[in-house]
Amino acid sequence: MGAHPPIPPAVPTAGHPGDGSANRSPEGLQAGLKNRHLSMIAIGGVIGAGLFVGSGAGINAAGPGILLSYALTGLLVVLVMRMLGEMAAASPTSGSFSAYADRALGRWAGFTIGWLYWFFWSVVLAVEATAAAGILTGWIPAVPQWAWALLVMIVLTGTNLVSVGSFGEFEFWFAGIKVVAIVIFIVVGALAIFGLPPGHHAVGTANLLGHGGFLPKGPGAILSGMLLVVFSFMGSEIVTLAASESPNPVVAVRKAVNSVIWRIALFYIGSITVIVTLLPWDSAAVAKSPYVAVLESLKIPYAGTVMDVVVLTAVLSCLNSGLYTASRMAFSLGERGDAPKSFATVNKGGVPAVAIWASVAFGFIATIFSYTSKDTIFQFLLNSSGAVALFVWLVICVSQLRMRRTIERETPERLTVRMWLYPWLTYATIALIVFVVGYMFYDKNGREQMVLSVVAAAVVLVAGLILQKRRPREAAEPVTLAKAPEQA
Repeated sequence: MGAHPPIPPAVPTAGHPGDGSANRSPEGLQAGLKNRHLSMIAIGGVIGAGLFVGSGAGINAAGPGILLSYALTGLLVVLVMRMLGEMAAASPTSGSFSAYADRALGRWAGFTIGWLYWFFWSVVLAVEATAAAGILTGWIPAVPQWAWALLVMIVLTGTNLVSVGSFGEFEFWFAGIKVVAIVIFIVVGALAIFGLPPGHHAVGTANLLGHGGFLPKGPGAILSGMLLVVFSFMGSEIVTLAASESPNPVVAVRKAVNSVIWRIALFYIGSITVIVTLLPWDSAAVAKSPYVAVLESLKIPYAGTVMDVVVLTAVLSCLNSGLYTASRMAFSLGERGDAPKSFATVNKGGVPAVAIWASVAFGFIATIFSYTSKDTIFQFLLNSSGAVALFVWLVICVSQLRMRRTIERETPERLTVRMWLYPWLTYATIALIVFVVGYMFYDKNGREQMVLSVVAAAVVLVAGLILQKRRPREAAEPVTLAKAPEQA
C-alpha cells in the first residue's frame, strides 16, 4: 500500500479579497453552515423516517427484546462514530470516511466505499420522495402521486443548489420538528406509564413481561431485530461531512461525537421503551404504526394526522440531507480523480452544482422505477444497497486502525478526539460488525439483501482496482501539512 499521504490541512483557507472565495474550505466549498445548523444536523441525523415507520416490524420480530437490539446497534454506532470523529477532527473533509479509507488503505478502498455510499443515498432519494408523495396524495388526492414526488425532489434540489446555508436552514427546521415531536412523545408517554394523566393507571411491567416474557421469541430474536433496525441508524455520520463546510469544523465534529450517546439513548431507546411499556408488543396496531397506536391509546385527537405530519417532516429531512450527502461524496470522488472532474467544480456560491445534478438525476431515475418496476428493478436497487451501512462502518474501523498511527506520527496535536481503549475496542467493533454480516447471510430475511449488496460491492471494487492500476495518482497531489487550529 506504500507510504501514507500527508494529513491535509484542518483549517478553512481564506480566498483572495473580492473573488467570492473567502471563508471557503480547502476544497473550495462555501463554509456556510452555522453552529446551530450543525448542532441540529447532528441531533436530527439519528432520527430517520425508519424510526417512525419501521420500528413496528422490529417490535413484531423481537417483542420487548427489541430494546436490546436497539441498545446493541446503538452501541455499535457510538463506537464507529467515535472512530470516525477521531479522524474527522484531525482532518475535516467533504469525503469523510471515503477520503480516510483512500489515505489509510488505498485508492481502491476510498473509491469503493465512496461510490457505494453515493449509491445508497441516491436510492434513498427515491424511497423518501415516494414516501412523501404517498402522504401528500392522501391529503390532496387530486394531485397524482408521481407529481408530488417530482415536486418535492425539485424543491429540495433547489435548496441544495442555492447555497449550503440554504440546505442547513431547511435541515435545521426539519430536524427541529422531529426532535420536538420525539421529546413530546416521550414526555407524554412517560406520564402515562406512571398513571399521571386523569383516567389512566400505571401500567407497570404488564406489557413488558406479560405477553410471553421480555424475549417471547427467544434470544435469537435480538439479532433478527438488529438486522431490521441497523439501517435506521444510517445518517449519524453526515455531520462529519457537513463539518468541513463550517467555520470551525474541528469543534463541530467533537461536539457531535460527544453527544451521540445521549442522542441514541433518548430518541431511539427512550421512545421504543415508551411503546413496548404502554402497549402489548403483539397487538396489530403496534405492528402497523407503533407511534400512532400510542397516541390513539392516550386519546390524543387526530393522532394519525399528527404522525403523518411528523413522518412527512422526517422524510423531507432525510431527502434533503440525502441529496446533500450524495452530492458531497460525488464531489470528493471527483476531486480525487475517482469520478468525472466536473463533479469537483463549484459555482459562485461554493456549491458543487454538477455533483448535485448527477445525484438527483440518479434519484429521479430510481423514483421512476419505484412506480414502473417496483417489484423488480427498484427492489433490486433497494436490496443491493441495503448492507452499505455495515460496509461503511467496517471500513471506518479498519481505516481508523491505520490512520491513528499516521496522525500520532505526523500531527499528534490534532488528536483531540480519541477512540477509547485503542486498538482493542476497535478490534472488538470490527468483530461485532463481521458477526452481524455473517448472521445476515444465515438469516433468511437478510440473506438476499446481503448477497446482492456483496455483489454490488464486488463490482465497484473491481472497477476501483482497475482504475488504480490504469490511472495512478500523481505524486504531487497530496496536500501539504498545516498546523491544527489552536481552538481545536
